[in-house]
Amino acid sequence: MASPGKASVSDSHVGKKKKPPARYWQEETDGEKKGAEDGGRAAEEEPRTQKPKQEEHQREGKRFISGKSDPFPGPAPIPEDRLQKFKRKEKTKKHRRQHYKLRDIITRSEEASEMAQKQAARFDILLPEDAGFLEGDEEEDTYTISQEDIADAVDITSGAKYFNLKLSQFGPYRVDYSKTGRHLLLGGRRGHVACVDWQSKQLMCEINVMESINDVKWLHSETMYAVAQKKWLHIYDSNGIELHCIRKFNDVLRMQFLPYHFLLATASASSFLKYLDVSVGKEVTAICTKTGRLDVMCQNPHNAIIHLGHPNGTVTLWSPNQKEALVKMLCHQGGVRSVTVDKSGTYMVTSGMDKKLKVYDIRALKPLQSYFLPAGASCLSLSQRGLLSATTGDVVQVYKDVCNTPVTKPYMAHRVRGTAWGLSFCPFEDVLGVGHGDGFTSMLVPGAGEPNFDGLDANPYRSAKQRQEWEVKALLEKIQPELISLDPCELGQVDQATFQQRHQDRVQALVSVWKNLIVLLDT
Repeated sequence: MASPGKASVSDSHVGKKKKPPARYWQEETDGEKKGAEDGGRAAEEEPRTQKPKQEEHQREGKRFISGKSDPFPGPAPIPEDRLQKFKRKEKTKKHRRQHYKLRDIITRSEEASEMAQKQAARFDILLPEDAGFLEGDEEEDTYTISQEDIADAVDITSGAKYFNLKLSQFGPYRVDYSKTGRHLLLGGRRGHVACVDWQSKQLMCEINVMESINDVKWLHSETMYAVAQKKWLHIYDSNGIELHCIRKFNDVLRMQFLPYHFLLATASASSFLKYLDVSVGKEVTAICTKTGRLDVMCQNPHNAIIHLGHPNGTVTLWSPNQKEALVKMLCHQGGVRSVTVDKSGTYMVTSGMDKKLKVYDIRALKPLQSYFLPAGASCLSLSQRGLLSATTGDVVQVYKDVCNTPVTKPYMAHRVRGTAWGLSFCPFEDVLGVGHGDGFTSMLVPGAGEPNFDGLDANPYRSAKQRQEWEVKALLEKIQPELISLDPCELGQVDQATFQQRHQDRVQALVSVWKNLIVLLDT
């Protein structure tokens, strides 16, 4: 039987907690060592609170773990010019204290927008490609370099993008590239329609509609396209099968597709501007412009406003929400031959029968530059990088920086086999497609396309499954036609005039009630 003294010693050893082993990042002071020898609580609780202390030291720039301090504390700085590149909108004016819910909503929206702006600016440095332009030797003009010389100088893949299609039987041709820049749609004046995967030179479908064609246009994806035929508007799929014949849209001359609204805008010979919702197959609105034949048309990619050119030299801006033109501009002394707008929605370029080419600032509605072309320009097109292409008969000229600085000579020039009838830059490629009387020509224009694409919006390498998922998402995010306006930033602001008017109406109603009540009390 154990003695009472020994039993008390063994119990004390059992009840005493064992100290955990010290880690290499724990710096023990003399006081801690003394506390550990005495069995104090400070040494026992130290490992539990070590992690928060490390985080606090890291935030304050103090020594932690390895004993070194962070030489660059805080987030990495972002250059101001890169932040301005991705700036979305100006800060909204906040209201008085009683609108606390609205203030919180505006604050959260601005914080989210600022965070997205900073992330986009940080990831901009990771983009793999950069745009480059054609440069000649000393005292050599770049417009003297032929397409054959460019095709021989570049790599095999890029050189294969310069080709000619001899289609003299059914020309001239209208041209349209899909949103991803992968597929090409050709429409001959005499009824020939062809869909081509132009990079792999694979023919998707080829039909003859047996009547004249005025215009062709891809719809939301490369599986459907619209053809403006002699009488009515027809919708076909990528196999050449006719899906719809829309007889409400007759005598259509030009078309524009609004991808984020799923709207097909058509301009007819009877002076009607009509909008078709291709997601449900219904006519949204029909506007009688009362300006005669509408054969000059383009869209503003920034705000989905339609620009129409008229024989009296005016350019009008239209929205499906109003029956009257939003803006009327007198641009030329003669009829307008072609109109185009850059992707930022800032500049508009027009050409007229007076043989002038003019550049306008849409924000101020004022002309910036004016050029005289000896024979005038029949077709205009702006690339994603701001290059302007203009056709004069069978000559295609490309100009650089026409919006900002005066230009005295073209950047590139090329002569096609017939009179040009259609003109379009290919998205995300340094390629210009020209439809003419003898077929189609694909030109190499260095520096024309945007080198980096958004894979969630327009992915040239997407599979059929990815295209289907994108189509469902785009339909869910479809913008309603009622939201189309000249300034899309107005949607995020409060209508001060309407709010003040409502407040005044409420005050007047209360005043009238009190007056009636006083009259009743007096009687």
